[in-house]
Amino acid sequence: MITQCKHPIVKIVSRDEDAEFVECQNCGEIFDSTEFSDIAIEEQEEEEGKD
Repeated sequence: MITQCKHPIVKIVSRDEDAEFVECQNCGEIFDSTEFSDIAIEEQEEEEGKD
């Protein structure tokens, strides 16, 4: 089974007026920082559902 990176360490690589892009230092994926926030919220909801 392939484990998906949880992007524990990110660095800002580009910033615009209304967008900020970050790069995961573990897997190299680059994505909008709002996506990173969404990932954290989804993981938190999944963990709460397991209880």
